[in-house]
Amino acid sequence: MALSERERQMLEEMEEAIRAEDPRFASQMNGAKGAPGTDRRRVAVGIIGALAGLGIVVLGINTSVWIGVAGFVLIVAAVALALTPGRASSTAPKGLGVVTDDGSVKKPTAKRKGGLPGRGSTPRTSKTPKQGSFMERMEQRWEERRREGQGW
Repeated sequence: MALSERERQMLEEMEEAIRAEDPRFASQMNGAKGAPGTDRRRVAVGIIGALAGLGIVVLGINTSVWIGVAGFVLIVAAVALALTPGRASSTAPKGLGVVTDDGSVKKPTAKRKGGLPGRGSTPRTSKTPKQGSFMERMEQRWEERRREGQGW
């Protein structure tokens, strides 16, 4: 079922709020991936390992229970390898970036000196002070819209 124009607008507003609240989470939800080919390789190794484990289980049926158990353990390990995400490669850039309004990632230029905020470091400035969590702000906006009569 298609969304109405008002529902699309509300969805876009919620997406913008999520991007503003937690840019790193928003980047992950947009499908940002690590090095290309890494996941395919892990899945291929996992499939090959699972098939080898299946062969060992069949061999264990004819010979010894312990060989079958070892094959089962190999299957479980291979499937776990195929389904878990890989670690970041050593060629990946160091440090996290910040997602800007246009969607690009700005890398940090240098490390800050001064330690914890408020103890000699540069004070953090923002446009407006945050009042409550993301959900509390969304509830406040919803109530304001209902009071103004712009609701559904």
